[in-house]
Amino acid sequence: MAEVSADLGTGRASVGAVLDFAWTAGEFTATEVMASTSLTRSTAIDAVDTLVSARILRELPNARAVGAYRSGRPARRFALSSDLGVVIGVDAGDTHLEVTVADPLETTLVSHRTQLDPAHAPAERRAEILAQLAAAIAEAGRERDDVLAICIGVAAPVDREGISPPHPDGFWERTNPGLAVALHDWAPVVDVKNDALLAAVAEGSQGAAVGCRDYVALLAGERFGGGVVVDGQLLHGAHGGVGEGVVFDHIIGVGSAFGLSYALQDEVRAAASNGDIPREGPIGRLAGARRVDPRTVLALAADGDADAVLVCSRVGETLSRVVGVLGSMYDPARVIICGAVAESIEPVLSAARAVLPSQLHLPAPELLASTLGAEVVSLGAVATARRAAQERAVPLLAERRLAARA
Repeated sequence: MAEVSADLGTGRASVGAVLDFAWTAGEFTATEVMASTSLTRSTAIDAVDTLVSARILRELPNARAVGAYRSGRPARRFALSSDLGVVIGVDAGDTHLEVTVADPLETTLVSHRTQLDPAHAPAERRAEILAQLAAAIAEAGRERDDVLAICIGVAAPVDREGISPPHPDGFWERTNPGLAVALHDWAPVVDVKNDALLAAVAEGSQGAAVGCRDYVALLAGERFGGGVVVDGQLLHGAHGGVGEGVVFDHIIGVGSAFGLSYALQDEVRAAASNGDIPREGPIGRLAGARRVDPRTVLALAADGDADAVLVCSRVGETLSRVVGVLGSMYDPARVIICGAVAESIEPVLSAARAVLPSQLHLPAPELLASTLGAEVVSLGAVATARRAAQERAVPLLAERRLAARA
């Protein structure tokens, strides 16, 4: 329930109950509030009027005014105010930055994706992120005072204060360059979270895990990292490290936390070097390139190219070991491969499914490709920011507005 101060006149519980109801009700009447919340009529009306006074709810024209009146006294109708503010979701990956400004309910106002230089020092990266945030707010025609909540996903473990632990090579400090502190004054609620955790939020709210209580959202493009949900609860850990991919450095047959994009590239080169595929073929010719585009390999495999199928089958075996570890540790019903690579990863998944049961003693989890594409972390960040606005920022806004009227 939204945390509403008892200073809101009618009492914390009743005002919070009405506010919770309003988020999903659309237009509603006091009678509908009573039916949903079990509040008495007088308590429901007092709570609604309190929220109208705080400009959190707005009263709509009654049925007579909109031509729907039949007989009797028309009921008062209400809805959430349309000027509560905005929320911001950010996917701050190693090499990209996606910023989305949205309203607290369902409409995206601005969304743009830019590249980040992975060689930038933490201070440079932080400055670029802040500049892009400011630009997105301006593009949406808003000001910083309009921002209710910000959620940023980063490629690092993040504790409950938004801080990442030190990394032996400084990678986590660079991908999360003090963002919680830097953004402290930008919004009433600022959350910095691990990107895979936000991918799990997106999959559970609008993706392949809707209705599933036990699953892992596995970001698998550049590096492996899992967002883990067990018994309907997101797992976090003392330092935000649940699902951290470094474990795969120590798994025989995996040997690295680098993801499927690198695995496909390495396997193409190894197969060509070993003579397993001819160098003059479509796949063999890729081996000499500076970078092997995984989409090319996957597309050829989908079309039945024998060399591409061989490469994908070997990468599938590697993925099966990764999923086997996750299956043994967390016992998920589903493991969902997330990120841009998921759009064409089916040839690898097909190979992985064939050998996955041999990788663990428990029943093998269902292995699926996400349908949310490269935006999965951004979608999770926006969903998290909206929930923070509902549960924390808007109740604070109501308190401030009522205090100003007193």
